[in-house]
Amino acid sequence: MQHRPVMLAEVLEQMAIKDDGIYLDCTFGRGGHSQGILSLLGASGRLLAFDRDVDAIVSDVALAMLKDKRFTLSHSCFSALESVVADEALVGQIDGILLDLGVSSPQLDDPQRGFSFMQDGPLDMRMDIGAEMTAAKWLSKVDEKELTRVLFEYGEERFARRIARAIVETRAEKPLLTTRQLAGLIEHAVPKREKRKHPATRSFQAIRIEINKELDELKDVLQQSIQVLKRGGRLVVISFHSLEDRMVKQFIRNESGAKYDPGKLPVKEADIAQGCLVKRGKPLKAGKFEIEQNPRARSAIMRVAERV
Repeated sequence: MQHRPVMLAEVLEQMAIKDDGIYLDCTFGRGGHSQGILSLLGASGRLLAFDRDVDAIVSDVALAMLKDKRFTLSHSCFSALESVVADEALVGQIDGILLDLGVSSPQLDDPQRGFSFMQDGPLDMRMDIGAEMTAAKWLSKVDEKELTRVLFEYGEERFARRIARAIVETRAEKPLLTTRQLAGLIEHAVPKREKRKHPATRSFQAIRIEINKELDELKDVLQQSIQVLKRGGRLVVISFHSLEDRMVKQFIRNESGAKYDPGKLPVKEADIAQGCLVKRGKPLKAGKFEIEQNPRARSAIMRVAERV
């Protein structure tokens, strides 16, 4: 499937690209959003991008874009945001940050990466193929209680206990090594099916989140974004499931007003910390035409905040 950047027009509008601005694309992917940002920058503008997936870093698109002196690309995860910006001596000077969360189309479409149950492949799920822990390794040793927690919390899977028990019982007889094995096991363990959703969807999401520590990475990058943005700089986040979106929504809300330590009573004015962000508008979703062209955009939700 051809890679289409989700909500590209909305990203470019909400980031309010300035001719001489400095921007950061934290999920380069196959460069769709980065190309759009770069096309609006003038000769003195700059775009820093990074991705934890080395396949994105060495893609043909990336190699071609690196010929542009305004563009810098590095192999890094979300939690390295502040250090990436510091290496360029640009802390506090960033005009806009884009976070396009989740798995990219190339990752989902490559059966060797193990993200999807639609095709058979090794049970991998690593966003960074240099990382040690694969889904197969994790499933071979995680205890049933922890597995249940991950499936329930990260996948919002109501049959988490049933699935965890089935995985533990199955691995005692033979290792789980492929996506088709795991999907079939889950399908057999789940007593009821949701309309238009494979029974393994939630579990695959949960295991992927755990393997890649996605929510921990998101928490880190959101906090670090405040440190690197300049006044008036914008944070644009595209989420694809409720856990991510809830975290982003809560972060923006928490950073958008006066905060104080409830342990200090009475509350004095000096104890109140003013918010660092202001929410810009309501959450945005992909339009009908885009969803028809790219069904993966149907669950995307964009939230925007500005540094004050």
